[in-house]
Amino acid sequence: MPSFDVVNKVDMQEIANTVNNASKEILQRYDFRGSNTEVEWDSKTNRVLVRTEDEMKMEAVRDILINHATRRKVDVACLDFKDVEAAGGKTLRREVLIQEGIEQDIGKRIVKDVKDSKLKVQVSIQGDELRVSGKKRDDLQSVISLLKSGDYGVPLQFVNMRD
Repeated sequence: MPSFDVVNKVDMQEIANTVNNASKEILQRYDFRGSNTEVEWDSKTNRVLVRTEDEMKMEAVRDILINHATRRKVDVACLDFKDVEAAGGKTLRREVLIQEGIEQDIGKRIVKDVKDSKLKVQVSIQGDELRVSGKKRDDLQSVISLLKSGDYGVPLQFVNMRD
């Protein structure tokens, strides 16, 4: 019986490269001269921590991160920018979480959408990924196109296609 998996995987090495390139650009840019701006990657918690002096620089760092992520072929939808909060002194802080895996509520929404499409496939939630199986390969390809057209807030990859 043909099947495939729906996953949300992020290459963490590319995220580390994105942060390193963004840090280098911040050091070289004239508008960041003399400012106390830092971009740190914490690989244990899968988050990026940005510290800077004002709101304008915070938005510029956000644009730099998005630009470098796009250059490294990282889907920007996996970057979850949290609200800007005050840190010690006159500095601001923002966390950027890296979304990996499909959360339970998003998985249930995907299952509901596939069931509503009346295609003859079975969808099962397996942890933070989904397995779609059916008798016909054409039905599976229809599910892929259905999921590509939907907006679920996370980037979806379709892997492990089997006959």
